[in-house]
Amino acid sequence: MPDLPLPPPAHATPLPPPREAGEGVSVLAGVPYAALPGARPLELDLYLPAQRPAPVVVFVHGGGWRLGSRHSAGPAYAGRRPSAFEVVARAGIAVASVDHRLSGEAVWPAQLHDVKAAVRWLRARAGELGLDPGRVSAWGESAGGHLAALLGLTAGHPELEGDVGVTGPSSAVDAVAAWYPPTDLSALPGDLGADPTAADSREAQLLGAPVAAVPDRAAQASPVAHVSPTAPPFLLLHGRADRFIPCVQSERLRDALQDAGVPVELTTYDGADHMWLGSPEVADDALARTIGFLSAR
Repeated sequence: MPDLPLPPPAHATPLPPPREAGEGVSVLAGVPYAALPGARPLELDLYLPAQRPAPVVVFVHGGGWRLGSRHSAGPAYAGRRPSAFEVVARAGIAVASVDHRLSGEAVWPAQLHDVKAAVRWLRARAGELGLDPGRVSAWGESAGGHLAALLGLTAGHPELEGDVGVTGPSSAVDAVAAWYPPTDLSALPGDLGADPTAADSREAQLLGAPVAAVPDRAAQASPVAHVSPTAPPFLLLHGRADRFIPCVQSERLRDALQDAGVPVELTTYDGADHMWLGSPEVADDALARTIGFLSAR
């Protein structure tokens, strides 16, 4: 069992001074949302719109669970001004871009424990921050899309909550937007034509062992295994030419959600690769669709 992230008391951590980002958007950077003994603090950047209280979306970065940081929505948006997060905030939706432990620091389910702790922290301080605790959603790309999907599908699962037995705000989210997410880790090696006994794959590093060696753990870490009729609405976006996470992974989750009667929309892009590389028009469309989806929740 990995160490569990312990959120500080609701008002124990002073907030940093805001940075103005234009059009009424302010940014609180490097805010600690949880602490771990002997480990780096877990931090988030919060982009706040002018109009508050505002709905908030928790953004989880990609990087195969072993790389990446909260500072980027993906390489397709690098160097953009305003940033992708600022664009979302200008549309009236606060963005909490969160870091979590990477697979070199801790194995599954530490990453999910961390992002759930971030949701609870945001709800605990919603009044102070000008957030609407009743409108919390999740958004992620690649490995972050996987964790965002699990935020939507595992609320109330004690073994995946992190702080087992803790009382306080819920870690549930009201909607999920996932870009090119891994959704079925058990089948991912086969979808890629890869070796399920390989110990150096991204999913093996997340799980702490090759997929074939830990089938129960691989299933537990797969969003498709947690679909139920109580799941929130989903938006799935995926490129048909994705070389790292085949589009069938999103199709599989869409089918499971549809079978459970959950509202789900899957948009696919012909010729688009992972991370929208080489397709700036797709990157623009994906961001616009995500804003529209989140605004309607």
